[in-house]
Amino acid sequence: MKSQIGAFKRPVLHYNLAMAKEKDPAKAIETLFELEGGRLHSLARRFCKNEEEAQDLVQDVFLSALKSWDQFDGRSKPSTWLYTIAARRCQRNQRKRAGEPEQLETLEELMPNDEKPMGIVPEASSPEGQLLRKEALESLEMAIASLPADFRMPLVLRDIVGLSVRDVASVLGLEETTVRTRVHRARLKTRQAIENALPKQELPPTPYSQQVCIDLLAAKQEALDRGVPCPIENEVVCSRCQALFSSLDLGQDLCQTLGEASAPKELEALIMGQIRAFRGSS
Repeated sequence: MKSQIGAFKRPVLHYNLAMAKEKDPAKAIETLFELEGGRLHSLARRFCKNEEEAQDLVQDVFLSALKSWDQFDGRSKPSTWLYTIAARRCQRNQRKRAGEPEQLETLEELMPNDEKPMGIVPEASSPEGQLLRKEALESLEMAIASLPADFRMPLVLRDIVGLSVRDVASVLGLEETTVRTRVHRARLKTRQAIENALPKQELPPTPYSQQVCIDLLAAKQEALDRGVPCPIENEVVCSRCQALFSSLDLGQDLCQTLGEASAPKELEALIMGQIRAFRGSS
């Protein structure tokens, strides 16, 4: 039986050909806000100091998209085009914070130590599981905020916004292999913060070499990238790798929760007001 690890329902972005060819900027951006407003606000929250700055950034992005819709040529998804504008705004506004690291540890350094107890993910439906999930979400948000910007942006676009690796690469102007590397290391770094909120358990040492662990982890990460079940038999994975994979799954689930949040009502009202004003002036 194949492992179901990694088989989370991913955010699916539906865009039909009619929308991509929409000639009315106001109608197009209104539809884009309905589809992407919440996720774009979630992205902004990860790159702004406070809610006010986040809402200002979202307004700026949608107003820019409204004014430049006639430049959208339809060769990419409307979402990719929109998040390209958003990523550039975030990068332009980003200021390196005191103490922010330039880089993350290597993949090998981010792997769990065989000598340390592992965090165990409890059943989500249990009272303990619900409480720990809340604590893990808070830890995850702080861990994302502390990532170097070059790692934070790919992670947020992939795991919170729900873009494919290919689309993230297009948005950021990077090679897909670079996006994968940064997302994988960022997942492992934020996983450490999530694990700190979990109950610990002593587990037997890994029965195979570190390279086998790295290969299993690569297969797991690829499955997370694609939003599909991990194609590894449960019997092949040791208890330490199972615990590692479960904490990665929890991180994915929590990221999806962040991406499903709706845009604040006051932000929606402001942007719809901008759209009406644009329509009235056209």
